[in-house]
Order: sequence, then structure tokens, then C-alpha cells
Amino acid sequence: MSINCKGIRKFNGGDKLKYVYICSPYRGDVDYNIAKAQFYCQFATGQGVIPIAPHIYFTQFLDDDEPEERRLGLDMGLDILKHCAELWVFGNRISEGMRTEIEAAKRLEIPVLFHSNRCKKIGE
Repeated sequence: MSINCKGIRKFNGGDKLKYVYICSPYRGDVDYNIAKAQFYCQFATGQGVIPIAPHIYFTQFLDDDEPEERRLGLDMGLDILKHCAELWVFGNRISEGMRTEIEAAKRLEIPVLFHSNRCKKIGE
């Protein structure tokens, strides 16, 4: 694995990388929250993991304002969480959806790591 000029690691074919579930707010200022989630994914990539952020993927084709589609997106995200090594929580606010993801990770005994909105680990 090498690092390019932006500090993002380039992955080599033989690298065994862990998947990390990115947990951050979506609702509210959606454009800002998506941009922040993209930033968190870039940070995670720089840490040598593969970030998985269902809330910025599923909302491309599911309407978060429609209760059935929101529930489907949350359920699919929770299924993806089962395959992740860790859940990384970002930001100063825990939304309802984030709380559900954190509780699921704890039930699944998946480590939950908290970060500020500037990607500094909390609790170290």
C-alpha cells in the first residue's frame, strides 16, 4: 500500500483490508451532511480501511422522506454492518438512525469508535 499526494492510500491487489461502517448524520442539512460523510470516508481511506457509508449510497435511489424507503435503507445498512470490522461514529450529534446503528453494532459485538467532526478519536 502506498500513499498518494492527497494522503489517500493506494491499495495493492494483495492487501487484506477491513471494512469500516461510517456512521454520521444524514437528515437536517442533507447537502452538508453528505459532504461531511464524504470527508469521513476520505479520512477512513487514509487510515488504510475501506469505508462503507450506506447513508450516502442508498439515498441516491431511496427517498429518506418516505417511511418505507427509509426503513428499507436502514435495514440494508444494518445487514452491511454485519460484514464490517468496526463502526466509526463521527460528529457531535447522534441521530435516531445513528443510534440504531450503534446499538446494532454493540449487539453484534462490533467495536464502536467515536470521532469528532474533525476526525479526532474521542475517548483515547
